[in-house]
Amino acid sequence: MTDIQFDLNQSELTFTASGGSVVRRTVLPSGVRVLSEKVAGFQSASISFSVPVGSRDETNGHFGSTHFLEHLLFKGTNSRTALDIAVAFDSVGGSSNASTGKEHTSYYARVQESAVPLAIDLISDMLTSSLIEPNEFENERTVILEELAMNEDDPQDVAHEAFFEEVLGDHELGRPIGGTQETITAVSRDAVWEHYRANYRPQDIVVAAAGSIDHDQLIELVERGLTAGGVDLNLEAKPRPRRSLTPATISRKSALRVIHEENSQANILLGSQGLVGDDERRYTMAVLNTVLGGGMSSRLFQEIREKRGLAYSTYSFNQGYSDGAVFGLYAGCSPAKAREVAELMLLELQKVADSGVTAEELEIAYGNVSGGLALKFESTAARMSRLSGTELSTGEFVDLDEALRRYRAVGIEDVRQLAADLMARERTLVAVGDITEDTFAGLV
Repeated sequence: MTDIQFDLNQSELTFTASGGSVVRRTVLPSGVRVLSEKVAGFQSASISFSVPVGSRDETNGHFGSTHFLEHLLFKGTNSRTALDIAVAFDSVGGSSNASTGKEHTSYYARVQESAVPLAIDLISDMLTSSLIEPNEFENERTVILEELAMNEDDPQDVAHEAFFEEVLGDHELGRPIGGTQETITAVSRDAVWEHYRANYRPQDIVVAAAGSIDHDQLIELVERGLTAGGVDLNLEAKPRPRRSLTPATISRKSALRVIHEENSQANILLGSQGLVGDDERRYTMAVLNTVLGGGMSSRLFQEIREKRGLAYSTYSFNQGYSDGAVFGLYAGCSPAKAREVAELMLLELQKVADSGVTAEELEIAYGNVSGGLALKFESTAARMSRLSGTELSTGEFVDLDEALRRYRAVGIEDVRQLAADLMARERTLVAVGDITEDTFAGLV
């Protein structure tokens, strides 16, 4: 069992995780952090370059910059066109992409072992030498606006964005990750460039790789790639501090928000603030979500879909960040059944708060979680994400055996107490569809 704390200022760390994989971590004098997990038997590797900046970190004049950069860094560098980058990955059968979150941005690739040097060279080049040319900037503005318009045409996406906004209120975590039509239209190329220069420094960069990877070679390739892009790795700096893990004081915007759209289905979200990323009850939350809304045997699925046929999709979730979180229950149903479905979702959570779960449900949840984790970590991408996520967030590395031990330690009373805690919190209901606020009168 392995539970290791990544000290920001510890230059070298090596340990063996469950299954025999070897994890190494190096902090370069420049502040760049390089992490690897070498797994025997793999013939491929996943590599990511991440920075701890997301939509929550944008300031006035820079809103939308994080999402813009995710697009723009693929659009060409001093030595490669956008087509060159695409052809290079395609020529080795690799896959590449990027993701913007509320608290970090990542650029990643999965390639065969022999193509690892190429992947690192390409992503290093993108991170250090992107041109962000004015014409490409305007082209991507149009592309992002189309992406946002597509999301706005999806009632489920609209409901989730509105739910986060209402539950998290004026806190920066409540802002949409991709920006809005207004912020993307307003932001300038100079503002995005300033955002890039301020947040893509050596001390911000976390490189993570998993699979068939040699750590010493990884460091050499990263140093070569960053240096080729003009980064002076001789300038010493300490890694960027991690975010505070103290839960923030957050006030919701409202208890009820209904967005009226002429749709055949109503999308309903009901919930509250949840558990932040390092809350010691996060393992209990995973068990609760599995029992309540995590699969076909879950209470929500059985009561709302199987027994009553009221919804095709229903589930529960907790999305935790460093200092804020959202817990929610979701269902998509006929507008005529919206009130009934919302009442049933709340009733199922109340039942757990009152009586807990059964021993059988607890055992099913443990089997579900343990099996899911075992399958998940057969992927180099999942192992890579575990490394980067650990480094960027809590700094606590928990391997598979230790995680399973913590899940197994969750008891029936733990689940009941957590459900009771959630029931006692201020609730928010968001619905999108052909309904009105009167539909949910008195429910929240």
